[in-house]
Amino acid sequence: QAQLVESGGGLVQAGGSLRLSCAASGSIFSIKRMGWFRQAPGNQRELVAVITSGGSTNYADSVKGRFTISRDNAKNTGYLQMNSMEPEDTAVYYCAATVTSLAMTTNKYDFWGQGTQVTVSS
Repeated sequence: QAQLVESGGGLVQAGGSLRLSCAASGSIFSIKRMGWFRQAPGNQRELVAVITSGGSTNYADSVKGRFTISRDNAKNTGYLQMNSMEPEDTAVYYCAATVTSLAMTTNKYDFWGQGTQVTVSS
């Protein structure tokens, strides 16, 4: 019954903005790390941004300065604010959460969202 529910994807023009949300529910009570990934057709899945329970963040070079990852601990929800979007940002975006010590040790994620399509038109 534990799950991550994504929302906020859609179609946007180049230069525009979108905010993705990732709500954790069920037995997910303490998220050690939340990450956002994306995968475009024909491309490898790549890490976009990650935030730890301590609030530290990291970003892919391609989105640094344009995207911002954040969290709301009270709502058990993570966000990805995407600004100055480019056609190259077009992909399916996934959120993922790490809750176990094993996953933290191996730099893996325990739960994944269903993915949401983001399309940026030129």
